[in-house]
Amino acid sequence: MGKKYGSVGEQAEEILIMAQNLDETIAILSRTPVALEALLRELPETWTHRNEGEKSWSAVEIVAHLIQAEKTNWITRAKWLLEFGESRAFEPFVREPEDGRMAGKSLAQLLGEFAWLRSENLETLRQMSLKPTELEKRGKHPTLGAVTLGELLATWAMHDLTHLHQLTRVMAWQYRETVGPFRKYLGVMQCDGHSAP
Repeated sequence: MGKKYGSVGEQAEEILIMAQNLDETIAILSRTPVALEALLRELPETWTHRNEGEKSWSAVEIVAHLIQAEKTNWITRAKWLLEFGESRAFEPFVREPEDGRMAGKSLAQLLGEFAWLRSENLETLRQMSLKPTELEKRGKHPTLGAVTLGELLATWAMHDLTHLHQLTRVMAWQYRETVGPFRKYLGVMQCDGHSAP
């Protein structure tokens, strides 16, 4: 089943809307640690510790943020939603990666910690044996208001893709001058959003 979208003067394009499917969500979530490992392990720090300037995040800070989310966001909020419904809002999530979470840890250690936490959280999610009706259960987000469990879990997977996108953009930024005039053909260097911290 699809919906048609388009603007005046443009031909409408049919876009299929994916419904929440827990197995398909888990398929994305289970691959993120592998993607991070493949992209980041043993890279020189010039790729992993530099950002885009100002308050932007480096690759290592993005991994620290993902660790923080594994510890305090997705599964924690899923359990909270199932227990309290809309009667009690989720605790606010601190989005900025805390320096203390990275103190004294190498990128390899952070990647290992993230992989372990993700594995544990996915095992917890599987053991919850959620039924389709439970995915429709509503909870209360502190700023967005009512959200369903299905929306929360779908957002977990899309949060991963957002930060993988951000990660490649931050890394590409390091060669913004090095590529010379080819820059105008490189979409990753034209992107100025979609993943602001």
